[in-house]
Amino acid sequence: MSTRPLFVVAGIGGGSGTGAAAARLFAQKGYRVALVARNADHLKRLAGEINDAGGEAAAFPVEDYSYGATLSVFDDIAAHKWSSAGSSSLRVALWNAGTGVFKPFLEVTDKDIETSLQTNVTAAFAFSRGAVLAFKQNELDERGKRGTLLFTGATAAIRGNVTTSAFAAGKFGLRALSQSLAKEFGKENIHVTHAIIDGAILTDRSSSRGEAWINNADVRLDANSIAKSYLYLVEQDRSAWTWELDLRPAHEKW
Repeated sequence: MSTRPLFVVAGIGGGSGTGAAAARLFAQKGYRVALVARNADHLKRLAGEINDAGGEAAAFPVEDYSYGATLSVFDDIAAHKWSSAGSSSLRVALWNAGTGVFKPFLEVTDKDIETSLQTNVTAAFAFSRGAVLAFKQNELDERGKRGTLLFTGATAAIRGNVTTSAFAAGKFGLRALSQSLAKEFGKENIHVTHAIIDGAILTDRSSSRGEAWINNADVRLDANSIAKSYLYLVEQDRSAWTWELDLRPAHEKW
């Protein structure tokens, strides 16, 4: 009985952004998809959509992105009984969850700092631990990999700004984590990569910017295109791995 590759993504928003787009694409490529987020309704809706389209997805809601809740979801995923026959092998894990705090420095509270670091750093540590432990059990695939761990980053991971002190602290930490893991586990054939998303992504929420912005692909990112870039990273063989990818629309000011 064959073993199916498994894709785990944490953070799907309302179902129109990067996490959801990646889930749909990897399902189309034959992966089982484990969806992790705090909103059970959004998870259920996206899992149903993927299953109705012929894929195989399951929802794993978490109460919060605490270290314990984020790590324990891997046990729930491992114990899940999939509708099709055969075992699963976790091959790709995407940390797409994040929390934005945008305030002038003197307005930032201790709660704001805690919120940013909890999701962007502490929970990312837990997610990484669960993924790496699973990857270490895998044999090398045809590309010489045991697994790929992807992180969705932001411009704030490399550059602070006037209202991003708390947000940038979290994103700098996430980037540093990804680089550290890439160096530590590359020698075990575990590929770790970080994507800087430099620009606004077209989602249901951002569509309030208006028709001109929606219809101009020069000025905004497309979640489906980001997902294709993630697939490109996953399909790299061990002779040429990317650690960091920088994605922006053609007319983004940088």
